[in-house]
Amino acid sequence: MEHEIIQISGILSALFLGIILGFYHSTDGDHVVAVSTMAKDYKNIFKSLWIGFSWGLGHSTPLIILGTLILILKEGLMNIYETVSIYFEFGVAIMLILLGAQVFWKLFNGSVHTHSHDHDGNHTHLHGSHSHSDNSESDHHDENHPFLSLFPFFRPKSFIIGLIHGMAGSAAVMLAILPTTPSIFTGFIFLLLFSVGTMLSMSIMTIVLALPFRFSNSDNLSNYIIGIFGFLSILLGMALGSDIAFNTNFTGFLWY
Repeated sequence: MEHEIIQISGILSALFLGIILGFYHSTDGDHVVAVSTMAKDYKNIFKSLWIGFSWGLGHSTPLIILGTLILILKEGLMNIYETVSIYFEFGVAIMLILLGAQVFWKLFNGSVHTHSHDHDGNHTHLHGSHSHSDNSESDHHDENHPFLSLFPFFRPKSFIIGLIHGMAGSAAVMLAILPTTPSIFTGFIFLLLFSVGTMLSMSIMTIVLALPFRFSNSDNLSNYIIGIFGFLSILLGMALGSDIAFNTNFTGFLWY
């Protein structure tokens, strides 16, 4: 979808395009893969929804700020952004690799751990047959942070990942539409609705990705699924990094 053929002629088109493009943009391959690596963090579907919502909120924050400035300064700022966005895109590649590596680190820590027992004196057993990592971000973690106690459904990790994605070049097409808007108000409406569409779509996406973990009675099956997500994250991160650094085209089939 090329921004040259997308024109915002008024409020109604801003409303329509904002929602549609927000949903469309959230399905970018790197976005889906990044969120999928966190899908096992909660078996509670309601809590998993907030992983996607926090990601969408983080993604929308820099877009709204930068988009508003572009509406005021027009092409001048857009040209500057396009020269630096590639560095944020490379940061996304590194982040995808780290997210995938973290998945396997969690799997390793969850399958091999120690217990202290009081029977026959205090001693330690090494276990490798079960896991204690169903909720990697527990409610106790939230209780130790006043900010998270005020906003219990806010996921800082998801927010930061979304923030990095929002500053990366995959959003440049959306921002490039803004100079074509007939007024600053119309452009801001587009930005706002685009952000809402992204948050709603990614929330739905996270629920879908979390379903296998919610209804699976096998820890082994859950670990295999999240392992696949982790592998895809590392693979996509390496492919994206290669495309940026060496001008390859491994990710050309994705929705960038």
